[in-house]
Amino acid sequence: MSPKVFVKEEKAQVQTPSLKASALSSSYSQYLVKFQSLIALFILCLIISLLSDKFLTVANGWNVMRQISVNICISVGMTLVVLTAGIDLSVGSVLALCGAITAGLLKFGIELPSQDLFIGFTLLGAVMAGMLTGTLLGTFNGWTITRFKVPPFVATLAVLTIARGLTMLYTKGFPISGLGADFAYIGTGWLLGIPVPVWISGVIVVMAVILTNKTRLGRYIYAIGGNESAARLSGININKVKTTVYAIAGGLAAIGGIIVTSRLDSAQPNAGISYELDAIAAVVIGGTSLSGGRGSILGTVQGAIIIGVLNNGLVLLNVSPFWQQVVKGLVILLAVIIDKANSKSE
Repeated sequence: MSPKVFVKEEKAQVQTPSLKASALSSSYSQYLVKFQSLIALFILCLIISLLSDKFLTVANGWNVMRQISVNICISVGMTLVVLTAGIDLSVGSVLALCGAITAGLLKFGIELPSQDLFIGFTLLGAVMAGMLTGTLLGTFNGWTITRFKVPPFVATLAVLTIARGLTMLYTKGFPISGLGADFAYIGTGWLLGIPVPVWISGVIVVMAVILTNKTRLGRYIYAIGGNESAARLSGININKVKTTVYAIAGGLAAIGGIIVTSRLDSAQPNAGISYELDAIAAVVIGGTSLSGGRGSILGTVQGAIIIGVLNNGLVLLNVSPFWQQVVKGLVILLAVIIDKANSKSE
């Protein structure tokens, strides 16, 4: 008996270094996956700074932060949707419609000649009306998806077309400009040395982090994305949670539209085109799985920064807008491939 015991102990001693090496390799790969967005951002900034001396300037830094503020607003809502294994393609058109409605109510109000009635709107009233419009459109998305079991891709694609058409009808195809200094402050003003849009997006991020990490709704969102059948059996109201998530996404798209309209001092009928692609790119690059149930708001913020830096760098390097679309498409594809590879390794 004793020789057998001795042999087993010897085998265990021989296997121990390989087990340690495997554990170290596993922890190293997990470390890379966890910080892959930050590593990619660092490499991207390094390359652009070497190619352009205008990149690492304070003015350009604030410019990038202003630009990504809008994408962060949209991407945070998109993250909540994707965490439930959904998608929202309508956010760009919702952004345009809500910006147009806010601008139109602020400048023209509502006039009913047949009733000899005119309703004027304050700045707060116009902004609230724009946010309400976005929330209602998002609620309509959620209701269509949950009530009629329409795939999110199809339902939100339909609302994308509807909202874009309504924008054209409301504006008659012309910009609504000259909205006043108070409204312009939302998109161009400064508060305590920081641009107002950055403050707005920062508050949204903080609230979203609290929602996903500290509330029951946040736990339900992850549960539905992880396993919808199990979530339903555990008593979670799937339809209510999904409708709420799409409503939040619509409201945040409206905030993005208000910021864009304020920055331009004009509501453009074609505003927000392809914004949904940048939002989806930020979500995927930030590590949120398109299958749902895995991801974080802070990861999406990192993804939005990467997209913003990439856009800014391509402009500084005078890259053709057509090639910019090609590059962004390749980045999205690479991010999805990495996501799938990480899912298989888990």
